[in-house]
Amino acid sequence: MKTLFCLVAVLLVVSVRAASSPAQSPSAANASALAAVAMADDERQAATKAGDRSRLEAIFSDELRYGHSSGKVDTKTSYIASLVSHQTVYESFEYRERTFLPAAPGIILMTGRVLIHASNGEQKVENDLNFLAVWREENGQWRFLSWQSCKAQPAAVK
Repeated sequence: MKTLFCLVAVLLVVSVRAASSPAQSPSAANASALAAVAMADDERQAATKAGDRSRLEAIFSDELRYGHSSGKVDTKTSYIASLVSHQTVYESFEYRERTFLPAAPGIILMTGRVLIHASNGEQKVENDLNFLAVWREENGQWRFLSWQSCKAQPAAVK
């Protein structure tokens, strides 16, 4: 419940900020940035599945805060250690929805829903998650700054 509250609070802050700033039409610069972040996220997924330290170091911000749906929070160091040691192995990411929204200069929010197949040791895990991720431009490169997710509600049975 705390995770959901945090996610809602972040979305409210972003909504208030967006409502208080003048409406903008998508520009070529925004379109280019959104495309670059989509490509960066594709690379993040590939590096995460591979557990490739150098690729993960390059795509994750040094200030990474990764909030799992379980409530566990990782830093860049702890998350990379988990991936490289294969303590956690991500097998696939299946986006049901993935949208990008410029929030401020050099900041793009990624929201949506994803089905993640992973394993922790011998245990297979399938998580259907709603998420909010933050990408930040750092020295001309889009870096993964933050992730917060919560388990999606199962579809109602009719």
